[in-house]
Amino acid sequence: MARLVIVSNRVGSPGREARTAGGLVVALQDALRRRGGIWVGWSGDVVDGEPGPPRSVRRGRIGWVTLDLEREAYRAFYEGFANGTLWPLCHYRLGLIGFRRAELEGYRAVNETFARAIAELLRPDDLVWVHDYHFLSLAAALRRLGAANRIGLFLHVPFPAPEVLRALPDHQRLLRETAAYDLVGFQTRGDSRAFAEGLERLAGAEPAGRGRLRLGERTVAADAFPVGIDTEGFARLAVAAATAPETVRLAESLAGRTLILGVDRLDYSKGLPGRFAAVAELLERQPQRRRTVTFLQIAPISRGELRQYRALRGELDQLAGRINARFAEVDWTPIRWVNRTVPRPVLAGYLRLARVGLVTPLRDGMNLVAKEYVAAQDPERPGVLVLSRLAGAADELESALLVDPLDTEGVAEALERALAMPLAERRERWAAAMAVLRENTAARWRERFLEALEATGS
Repeated sequence: MARLVIVSNRVGSPGREARTAGGLVVALQDALRRRGGIWVGWSGDVVDGEPGPPRSVRRGRIGWVTLDLEREAYRAFYEGFANGTLWPLCHYRLGLIGFRRAELEGYRAVNETFARAIAELLRPDDLVWVHDYHFLSLAAALRRLGAANRIGLFLHVPFPAPEVLRALPDHQRLLRETAAYDLVGFQTRGDSRAFAEGLERLAGAEPAGRGRLRLGERTVAADAFPVGIDTEGFARLAVAAATAPETVRLAESLAGRTLILGVDRLDYSKGLPGRFAAVAELLERQPQRRRTVTFLQIAPISRGELRQYRALRGELDQLAGRINARFAEVDWTPIRWVNRTVPRPVLAGYLRLARVGLVTPLRDGMNLVAKEYVAAQDPERPGVLVLSRLAGAADELESALLVDPLDTEGVAEALERALAMPLAERRERWAAAMAVLRENTAARWRERFLEALEATGS
């Protein structure tokens, strides 16, 4: 069995226990444990001056290798091109894109830095599995250094259609660099098709059969591999958390009211302003719901150094304030708005307690919170998932109440339907969703991708 080299912007911590780590981290660490291998990523440290050599830690068959980044390199790579250009492009927010040639070149330079560090570690038969939009140019850099290994990329974010992608300066070169991978995996078939169409229409690739495309001397395969979760593991975590002090405290604070819960990073792709507006619409249209429901939105701050994210937080602060001022009473506040990370075991208890899970991104690669909400539910008294059609998870969780996130009235109607739904229908919808999650777990996703990557050498 070939050794595995995983590359991601941030690495799974060597000391992170399965109880607190996310399902994807556990799945990747299990793959490394079975095959032996190395996880390479950014250390999280930004330094002034020339970074030192990569740092390494080994435990059993797994090694972790981390690189520091020089301050300006980090700014160009991470704040600049990755999150200031690629992230809004992939989420169809063209008006938020900032582009500078120096940042694109800084992005490529960091990809080359990682390539040099990885090349020093590679054995001829290693499988290399790269994750996400931070490293579109990495395979091309490795090929220039002579790496002939099978190299796969999995994109956790959506991939833009050719009409959107062409808004990116130098998009043809970036597509050709991405085609240096042997396999590119996506969350949905729509994303996979968008990549294939982009390669054909914008970079001149030709179909080569069985989901493969030929571009010059390279052949790249593209397919969908929807990410799953550790379904049974998260369900057990939620059962244990149901009686934990944090869950009990939240339940007592509700004073018998029904909980609607949203959990997201603070990001403009998540549709949070529209979500707040839909809760206000519910309370306006259904006065009998006032004082009987509480909406809790947990949104840890991410990329707070970027202007767009600071503006979003200010907008949501004002929205929550206006809605609460309009509807609140002395013993009830309709919206609770929390901007900090909640530990995974605590979150599992909150998800189990919520009668409605509200997940309404404007565009999302998958959205694992939607799946975790389903897994956390009590089978005897499950809640209802209200889910955006524009989340990748909607392709699988068809039994959720699917909504158009820009339709404030429609989301409010779905909330009312969820709150009024009979128990028998809730159980039926939950069982259908849970069957999907048990079939497509994080472990199954991992094995499908690695099997496809190994097959590219056939």
